[in-house]
Amino acid sequence: MSELYFSEIKEIKAVLSKIKHTQLFVLVDNETEKHCYSLLKPYLGTHVLISVPNGETNKTLATCTLIWEILTKHEADRNALLINLGGGVITDMGGFCAGTYKRGINFINIPTTLLSQVDASVGGKTGVDFEGYKNHIGLFYEPLCVMIDTVFHHTLPDNQLLSGFAEMLKHGLIADMDHWKALKEAGYSNINVELIKHSVTIKEKVVKADPTEKGLRKILNFGHTIGHAIESYCLTNQQELLHGEAVAWGMVAEAYLSNKKGMLGKSDQEEIEEYIRAAYKIPEIEKTSYPKILRLCKQDKKNQSGEVFMSLLEKPGKATFNISVDEVLILKALDHTLKLKF
Repeated sequence: MSELYFSEIKEIKAVLSKIKHTQLFVLVDNETEKHCYSLLKPYLGTHVLISVPNGETNKTLATCTLIWEILTKHEADRNALLINLGGGVITDMGGFCAGTYKRGINFINIPTTLLSQVDASVGGKTGVDFEGYKNHIGLFYEPLCVMIDTVFHHTLPDNQLLSGFAEMLKHGLIADMDHWKALKEAGYSNINVELIKHSVTIKEKVVKADPTEKGLRKILNFGHTIGHAIESYCLTNQQELLHGEAVAWGMVAEAYLSNKKGMLGKSDQEEIEEYIRAAYKIPEIEKTSYPKILRLCKQDKKNQSGEVFMSLLEKPGKATFNISVDEVLILKALDHTLKLKF
């Protein structure tokens, strides 16, 4: 597991002094270059800045090629060190590039969004999207360490905070009912370091028990089978929807499925749905598009032999995994979730 630092960004100087490296590279996108790089730069020595276009649409092998080309141009060897400064797109893609360049160089993640701090900070998942499918190409490759500093929250708009907040809500729903309650009480605009630490601890505990997602780690995918499908659909149809926003609606759909599969009580399902509907703007998706979203669900990495398997809730604070869900029920869940009026 990576070492986690909940500390001010200036501590990167001390961290780097302990890591032997021949060259230092810093990966940013144009947004983190503009808003975040200046907070980090004073504490770095000589380094090469690699800047790529921002956004999920650029989380591709083509962008990876650009990163590999710059590493190669500067003759980066196997002892080079890469710092990924950005949100989940940068940490996922930067980790993938580090893991594959010369069969692997070391990297550090400095997540700048709430989403990447509570999600991408733990677990060693890296990857890129491919032909419209989320994280279709990737590998498990751990950063040397992750530095989390809430100073970057000041650079974020509300929708980015809400995106990260959805993953925190998920952590509570799958493993800690008290965390779910505390988050509901706090709201996304009052997230503090202690709540972030608790979310990260929940994920870290699950990942340590199952590093390569053979069993228990699958509970972290609650809300993601349908959420990823909604996100991919919106991405290919030029409809803006952040990852956490898609997961929020995925959790509404999968809470509905949890109830229909005879696990989650009706009142608990309604409580989850009511809270998310009040906090998140629903994506406008026509009913005629549901079959397309269903096909995207069938590409989920948890599936086997064409059968869709999901991680669902037994109750708030407890999830289970490998639950088979048929196509008819998925379409009903989409219809229930994406209706604009109730």
